[in-house]
Amino acid sequence: MKKQQKNVWITGANSGIGKSITHQFAQNDVFCLATARREDALFRMKNENDAISKNIELLLLDISKTDEIFEITNKMINKYDVDCLINNAGISTFTPAEIDTIETVKSIININLIGAIALIKSLIPHFKKRGGGTIINILSVAATKVLTNSSIYSTSKAGLLAYTNVLREEVRKYNIKVINILPGATKTPIWSSEMLNKYAAKMMSPEDLASFIYSIYSLDSTLVPEEITIRPIGGDL
Repeated sequence: MKKQQKNVWITGANSGIGKSITHQFAQNDVFCLATARREDALFRMKNENDAISKNIELLLLDISKTDEIFEITNKMINKYDVDCLINNAGISTFTPAEIDTIETVKSIININLIGAIALIKSLIPHFKKRGGGTIINILSVAATKVLTNSSIYSTSKAGLLAYTNVLREEVRKYNIKVINILPGATKTPIWSSEMLNKYAAKMMSPEDLASFIYSIYSLDSTLVPEEITIRPIGGDL
């Protein structure tokens, strides 16, 4: 059992920001419980670097299925002393609100908002029992800034921001930290090939963002950064 080593649960770990976070943490000897809903992508991600593969355990999880969340959480906390959850999994579309189908709305809300909330709820009793823990939510500048053609994505991120701001005040007394990261445009597969070809040079790299998130996690201090907005040097696209 990984009881002496730090153990971090990272969702959406198979690509983009989640993949970079997993690699960043693993190379710093943090044991990563890497979850995603695509098994093939998870295995490719883990095996890209043999030196850190020992610090990564792969677990299939579709966070839109809340019953699976509570089932896998029970298995995890029986085996690992999870000290941090990084809520990263998310999906989006870049379409006008008028043409978003109700099925699309439900899919984005179920993963980005309800799934993230279920993950948090599943771990709070464990964090309370162990005397503390950290919840890092990878949100988006879309939670606070109007971005056209991203209405449901923005809704999901703004909803999680509001939820966790209230949650933070409720769990302070248990030494549970709630940290919200609001990144601007980052070079990940969430963007279309056309957008990446046009704007990639102006975007942040997921590796740089992962390094910053690790530095926040590693703070050994009486302070806690509660909400951080990070943008490319050139600003929003």
